[in-house]
Amino acid sequence: MVNKYLFGGALSILIFTGCDVRKHDKLPTNIPLTQQLEIKDPATVQIIDSAYDFGKVSEGEIVQYNYRFKNTGTKPLIVTNVSASCGCTVPEKPEQPIQPGEIGFIKVKFDSKNRVGKAHKTVSVSSNAQPAFPELLLTGEVTEKK
Repeated sequence: MVNKYLFGGALSILIFTGCDVRKHDKLPTNIPLTQQLEIKDPATVQIIDSAYDFGKVSEGEIVQYNYRFKNTGTKPLIVTNVSASCGCTVPEKPEQPIQPGEIGFIKVKFDSKNRVGKAHKTVSVSSNAQPAFPELLLTGEVTEKK
């Protein structure tokens, strides 16, 4: 009879000490620091330019555009990554954090070589901004070189 109670008590202690619900309150340690900042310390952003229509260009021309955004928060805005939907479009992120109140730029170059027809390219931006950046859009038409 006593063994039954001892066993039950020991089992209860193991269950309660084995379950640490506080583990869920901590950030995982395998996430890179920049991504931890995105989760833990968000900034706010106002997108000034989210789409650019370059009109018509001749095949082989390089189109360049700077998408503007403003840090409307109280914390530095850190752009951690930019990527394009196509290898013909090369985005460039700001290297330094954008301080509160400052305007930042995502620079984009589109190479129209061998791209005759309608162009519809997107650029994805990762940052510590909440809500997240929308996809940036680059559109236009590439005509045959004469």
